[in-house]
Amino acid sequence: MNRKHYRKTKSDRKRTIIKVILTLVVSLLICVSAYGIYLVKQAELAVNSAYESTGNVDEPVEPLTDNISILFIGVDDSQERNQSDDNIRSDALVLATLNNQDKSIKLVSIPRDTYTYIPDSGKEDKITHAYALNGPSSTIESVEGLLEVPVNYYLRMNFDAFIDVIDALGGIKVEVPYDITEQDENDSQDAIELKEGIQFLNGSEALALARTRHYDNDIERGKRQQMILESIMNRALSVGSITKYGDVFEAVGDNMKTNMRFEDMRALFEYAKNGKPDVETITLDGYDDMSTGIYYWKLKEESLMEIQDVLQSHLGLKPDTSNLTTNEIEQNVARDLAEDDTSQ
Repeated sequence: MNRKHYRKTKSDRKRTIIKVILTLVVSLLICVSAYGIYLVKQAELAVNSAYESTGNVDEPVEPLTDNISILFIGVDDSQERNQSDDNIRSDALVLATLNNQDKSIKLVSIPRDTYTYIPDSGKEDKITHAYALNGPSSTIESVEGLLEVPVNYYLRMNFDAFIDVIDALGGIKVEVPYDITEQDENDSQDAIELKEGIQFLNGSEALALARTRHYDNDIERGKRQQMILESIMNRALSVGSITKYGDVFEAVGDNMKTNMRFEDMRALFEYAKNGKPDVETITLDGYDDMSTGIYYWKLKEESLMEIQDVLQSHLGLKPDTSNLTTNEIEQNVARDLAEDDTSQ
């Protein structure tokens, strides 16, 4: 073989290798793009299937530019309960407010036995009873009246959707506060056993942790639900979870209802694309009340007004008071209370 022919052969080999590499890269990009398109289409179909308007929203919002609020409603409509539609109650209520300017989220858990005015019944009652009157619409109106902020979106999930979403994500990491033995979603006694400490839970285990009422109270229960919701958010936003989204959308099926359209949900992913937003959990302070012979969770008026003020500021409905001192906040609350007394 002469030197000229050798150089030509070596050059041809290099070109061949480059062509193979380019072909592989292009093929990979096509596959990734095709999978991305598949996920988008699958997500669109799932969200369109889950869409259900309530008629509560006064004016539309844009998640990419506006401050928004989302009410997460957990319900138990399992066959084991054998409940009719007019007897289903909300088992978990968490309101999230999202501030677009500082990319922060505030999570407020509302205990199911919270005593408040239910517009559709025309009287005060446990907020859990609102759902049985007119579904999400009644619950939204009750939450808006309680916290004095608009609810732009709601997301209603039953236990099946909760379990399936967590399983589709491959489980979530949470801190179990103490050893727990609890029934599962099928009411099988002592089917779930959890140990104290950081644990990686599947859907059934996470549901047991979120639901149990035997070890503490509704306030701590709400804190556990906030923690689980934040863990789901962390897991969903992790890089490794992108390949699981198809399973998540498939898992949702008919077990979720929302008034969010597909473009709204896509905007929420844009909201978090630069990393997990700063999340703050808020607890509604109150006390046990059995004065009527029925158990209620009565909220402390000053604490409720302070939280109303925080949420309104976070949504940009009034000037931000986060930099005020505790004394200044207490003075503002006292002033508002005095104004309310004067107007009555």
